[in-house]
Amino acid sequence: MKKPVVAPHECPVLDAIEVFAGKWKVCILFELKDGPVRFNDLRRRISKINQKMLTQQLQQLETDGLVLRTHYPEIPPRVEYSLTKLAKSIDPVLQSMVTWSKENMKQVERARRLDKAKKSH
Repeated sequence: MKKPVVAPHECPVLDAIEVFAGKWKVCILFELKDGPVRFNDLRRRISKINQKMLTQQLQQLETDGLVLRTHYPEIPPRVEYSLTKLAKSIDPVLQSMVTWSKENMKQVERARRLDKAKKSH
C-alpha cells in the first residue's frame, strides 16, 4: 500500500527541517549555545565556513527569529550574535543529535565505506 504524500505544512518535521536546513545553521546554533559570540570568533570556531556563507546563514537565522544580532556603537564597531529564547528551546534536540552522533557515526562511516566499495566494483 502506497503511503499518502503529505504537504509540507502538514508535516511538522518538514517544517522544522525547513527552518534548520542549510549546511551550517545547526553548527552556528551549537556554537552560540554558551552565550554571545563575535562574527570572527564564530568564523574561527566553524573553520570550514567562508565569510559569505556565515553571513547568509546568520541572516536567515535572524530572519527566522533564532539569532539576535547586537551592534555596539564603539570604535571599532562590535557585533555579537546570540541565541533567542526560541533558539534556546532547540537545545535538547541539539544535545540529542550530539549524543546520537557520538554513538553512531562509526557505523555510518562503515556503511558509507562498504557502499563506496560496492559501487566501485
